[in-house]
Amino acid sequence: MALYPCAQMAPPAVTGASLEPYAAPVAKLFPLPRRSSLRLRLRCAGDGGAGKRRPASWTSYGGRIPPILRALETVRDVEEALKPWEDTLSNKERTIILKEQHRWERALEIFDWFEAKRCYELNVIHYNIVLRALGKARRWDLVARLWCEMQSRGVAPTNPTYGTLVDVCSKGGMEREALLWLADMYKRGLEPDEVTIGIVMQAHKKAGEFGEAQKLFEIWSSSVHDDSLEQGSFSSHTYNALIDLYGKAGQLKEASEVFAEMLKRGVVPNTVTFNTMIHICGNHGRLEEMAALLGKMEELQCRPDTRTYNILISVYVKADDIDAAAACLPRMKAAGIVPDIVSYRTLLYAFSIRNMAGEAEMLVMEIEQQGLEMDEFTQSALTRMYISVGMFEKSWLWFDKFQHEMSSECYAANIDAFGENGHLSLAERAFNCCMARGKLSVLVFNVMIKAYGIAKNFHKACEVFDSMEKYHFFPDKCAFNSIIQILCGADLPQKGVQYLRKMQEAGFIDSCVPYCSVMSSFARIGKLVEAEDLFNEMIGFGVQPDIIVFGTLINAFADVGSVHETRKYVDLMETAGFSVNSIICNSLIKLYTKIGCLQEAQKTFQLLQSLEDGPNLFASNCMIDLYSENAMVSEAEQVFHGLRQRGEANEFSFSMMINMYKKSGMFVKALAVAQEMRDMAPPSEALSYNSLIGLYTSDGRMKEASQLFLEMLRSGIKPNDSTFTLLGMGLIRRGAPKEAIRHLELARRRDAQAGLHAWKETICSIVGWNF
Repeated sequence: MALYPCAQMAPPAVTGASLEPYAAPVAKLFPLPRRSSLRLRLRCAGDGGAGKRRPASWTSYGGRIPPILRALETVRDVEEALKPWEDTLSNKERTIILKEQHRWERALEIFDWFEAKRCYELNVIHYNIVLRALGKARRWDLVARLWCEMQSRGVAPTNPTYGTLVDVCSKGGMEREALLWLADMYKRGLEPDEVTIGIVMQAHKKAGEFGEAQKLFEIWSSSVHDDSLEQGSFSSHTYNALIDLYGKAGQLKEASEVFAEMLKRGVVPNTVTFNTMIHICGNHGRLEEMAALLGKMEELQCRPDTRTYNILISVYVKADDIDAAAACLPRMKAAGIVPDIVSYRTLLYAFSIRNMAGEAEMLVMEIEQQGLEMDEFTQSALTRMYISVGMFEKSWLWFDKFQHEMSSECYAANIDAFGENGHLSLAERAFNCCMARGKLSVLVFNVMIKAYGIAKNFHKACEVFDSMEKYHFFPDKCAFNSIIQILCGADLPQKGVQYLRKMQEAGFIDSCVPYCSVMSSFARIGKLVEAEDLFNEMIGFGVQPDIIVFGTLINAFADVGSVHETRKYVDLMETAGFSVNSIICNSLIKLYTKIGCLQEAQKTFQLLQSLEDGPNLFASNCMIDLYSENAMVSEAEQVFHGLRQRGEANEFSFSMMINMYKKSGMFVKALAVAQEMRDMAPPSEALSYNSLIGLYTSDGRMKEASQLFLEMLRSGIKPNDSTFTLLGMGLIRRGAPKEAIRHLELARRRDAQAGLHAWKETICSIVGWNF
């Protein structure tokens, strides 16, 4: 990357037009009337009295400056204070006097006194000093008036004048005005120096306008006419600004090129340079390059500072190398560098989120010995750590230690920590402490509602919500969403709808999400009429449904086999501009399977296969079931093969294939699938065992059927009536009398335990096993 224009190239002239859209009349910066005298404003600005200042630095001036400054400190009236030197002050003395004032009111009062004495000429340096004082105090009205006075008195602004204005505007949060001063500077044919350009670049960086900052530097660097700059002698400050600029913009390559060019041109990097580069490389995960920079830093005898180590700690923590991060602290101390609160805080937070309680406690002890204050964020993290490692008493003692000075936000964080981990009693105690100290807030109520929701104490969650107004707080959008989600998750939509309507009245509903939560809850408990009523109410309020709302209603009606309503919501969804997705298709296949509508199911399944998500396991099993019912063996095999290839086939997929093959008389295939099913994992449902037992009894393989029955009992899976019916058929095929089987069934119905024992004894006897 070329930082400098070619020496042979004449730099292009830069005017205010080059800085569009910044160029604008500077007079519009502060639209205030001109004044004839500045004295008037002092009467409005305060008492203008002198402040107290330690005079240690005054003696360095020598001569009569120290007594003059002392007089101005002790005598309020400027006229009286400066009387002994009234007609003899030189330009340099006047400059020092103005510069040494630390209150803008006093500086302005002295400036006015000089102005009133016709024997003194105020030059641009004096104006610059007062402009800086006024700008630092953010008295933009007085800055504008003083600027106007300069123009009316013919005092031409210089580079330092504009540098001062750019600096105070940037630091005073008026970045736009800083750019306008820069544009005006160019209009007057003045070239900004490195410092001024650096200030404006910093303003752009703060605003996240990295491209603008880069463009500004390129404009400036191409317009510099100074020979020394053409030869590449930018200061380390400018290089640092550029490296930082590229780093914040995420342009590691460009930052590295600037650093390399800096070294090539013999500009020695300082600690700020290395810190910036280490931070950039670390944030991009370039730990090897970061290590090389540390080596270069040592080679150039550039001493690291506290910030260097803070960056290293942060980078190592981010890279999850907690040992390297922890090692930074003793390295700092060995190098004679004192860790600051940032060093401790970063490391302490890293320990806490990793549940390293011992290390965290040692660090806390050191922080307290150093007399440093821990921030609330870290305090809350440690509370969470103690809870996570099961040190509940310590978690409370830690909270109690800091709670006397806690903000409302910190109380909320601690209550949330207790509540999230299921320690409701501690959350309640913290809430009561917060209430006693008058630190309640909407956020505190919200986390307490959440805590009750996690503990499934829905009545108390509603009670806390309802009590907010009693304490002069009004629920926000988050509070309403939370209580609605809690109640709907507990299948209490009747209660949830009450809060939904209050939310609507409060004007917090700007999407269909809260309505969808309540509708889903109604659908889960089978109250589809209420779900539909709520849908119509939502439409009446002008809240538009999304595809999730439509999907909820389509799935609900598909579950109960209601074709008309399902189709209605599919049509409404398409009218609203939504396309059928995989979730809707799966719901439709479920519906068509329930009502045995093969043709519609096939069409939907084909559409589903063309979508990115494809069919889910349930939809595929539905299709196998439909194909089995319609003796469509090859089609069922195709779906089953797809499931096996994707590793998604479950015991129900296998069971349906076994039943289909058995029904079709294809025992070889049925037995092969049965063996594959048994090799995969033991069945977990009675239905699956019944499919296998039915297959083996049908094929006369009573021994295998009996083994499965005993395996079923050992697995703790309770046989059902179908199980015993299938076993009975198998025993009859092996010669058992039908009357004996009937007696076994009667005995089982009279006494389940004794009956089961009789079945086992009979089966073992028939197959020749020792009971």
